[in-house]
Amino acid sequence: HGLVGLVITRPPPPGANVYLQCPWGAPNTTSISCSLADVMSEQLAKELQLEEENAAFPEVVAVAEGPFITGENIDTSSDLMLAQMLQMEFDREYDAQLRREEKKINGDSKVSISFENYRKVHPYDSDSSEDEVDWQDTRHDPYRADKPTTTPRKGFIGKGKDITTKHDEVVCGRKNTARMENFAPEFQVGDGIGMDLKLSNQVFNALKQHAYSEERRSARLHEKKEHSTAEKAVDPKTRLLLYKMVNAGMLETITGCISTGKESVVFHAYGGKSATEDKVIPPECAIKVFKTTLNEFKNRDKYIKDDYRFKDRFSKLNPRKIIRMWAEKEMHNLTRMQNAGIPCPQVVILKKHVLVMSFIGQDQVPAPKLKDVTLSSEDMKKAYYQILNMMQQLYKECNLVHADLSEYNMLWHDGKVWLIDVSQSVEPTHPHGLEFLFRDCRNVSQFFQKGGVAEALNERELFNAVSGLNITADNEVDFQAEIEALEKMNEDHVQNHGKKLSMFSNDGDPPIYDE
Repeated sequence: HGLVGLVITRPPPPGANVYLQCPWGAPNTTSISCSLADVMSEQLAKELQLEEENAAFPEVVAVAEGPFITGENIDTSSDLMLAQMLQMEFDREYDAQLRREEKKINGDSKVSISFENYRKVHPYDSDSSEDEVDWQDTRHDPYRADKPTTTPRKGFIGKGKDITTKHDEVVCGRKNTARMENFAPEFQVGDGIGMDLKLSNQVFNALKQHAYSEERRSARLHEKKEHSTAEKAVDPKTRLLLYKMVNAGMLETITGCISTGKESVVFHAYGGKSATEDKVIPPECAIKVFKTTLNEFKNRDKYIKDDYRFKDRFSKLNPRKIIRMWAEKEMHNLTRMQNAGIPCPQVVILKKHVLVMSFIGQDQVPAPKLKDVTLSSEDMKKAYYQILNMMQQLYKECNLVHADLSEYNMLWHDGKVWLIDVSQSVEPTHPHGLEFLFRDCRNVSQFFQKGGVAEALNERELFNAVSGLNITADNEVDFQAEIEALEKMNEDHVQNHGKKLSMFSNDGDPPIYDE
């Protein structure tokens, strides 16, 4: 290999001096003169191009696999055929490049990467469907995991050392996984069988109990949604009642919810025309829908079960019908107040647990509560004396005690106070009627004393002024003790004589208890 390069030149013409030249020296080339016609010859240009290509690419690597497609055996007159031939050649070169890249990346690694999906010409591409298998026509689906084999009745499989009982951990775990398919559809269990999941008895029992509890919970929620009036919403039965009122023309349209409470939801509506001429429906109405959930009424039955007007019916009704009785009770109390001239909503109609009344407010805007409105000292004093007069009227003329009177249940509209929410109102002869009255007096007295009304009486003085009783106790404890004693006296009289002790004399004077 000492000879690095060999310079080959044209053979010298005859008669020229031939001498050896050093291979490391500069070549002494002689320029050959040629004519312009030879330079412009196309044949000479092709020869020179072939020489340059042979010098640049001494070896041609055959990349194509298989026999080379020539024009001898294929008709090349069609352009489509030529394009397909060229595309196939290109695809084969591309696949050969992918194979080289795949071999380079994988190397000697045990985990190999395949570019099979990216190849253009696949090794097997058949259009025939003879060898294809339709898995739907076969009895065994290879993509579906096998269910665990059942243990025979004898309780074990195998003999000797290879015996496997039904208490085997693996067998029992697979059985528990298969049993999860029997859970409710709402309980997502996943593909535990395909993953060969093995659940222990403890985990399976916990999941089973959770699935059953969720199923019962969803059933309870569905029942509650169907049969109860939820917050700011109505159940299908209530919605049907409202639709009937609108279709009958009693209500023009129901605009929306204006108030929510523990016991009811109040909607605003525009009044329509009454079927009878003697009854006038106000332009704006308030629809009070009593919630049919029983949670809020469990601790409030004391207002109605001891009321003699409803006592006989209370024990015979189921809890849901008691809620209708609440609406009926408010209707009767509002009617009494309206007849006495006390400012309160006017009753339009009662349908089961839906009470339609006149709207206290204007243009869908309800009148503000007394706790939310800012009054001048003169208006505050005027409101106090008005409430004092209404409490006396309510007690003496209507024979009622509000039982929940506070600044939250009094509205300020048109320069005067309006009383609302009288569903819990009871008569003074109720076993706890005087206690309720004393509580109302405390709420009213504290509110107006904080509001700066100097003339406001304290709760004991206000109680005596409203009820007409003359209880002269110095402190609140003795005062309430005397109230309870009067209530006990009235209750004993009811048990002995079977009727209420009259708290009013014949001439309408303040109530006097006869010892």
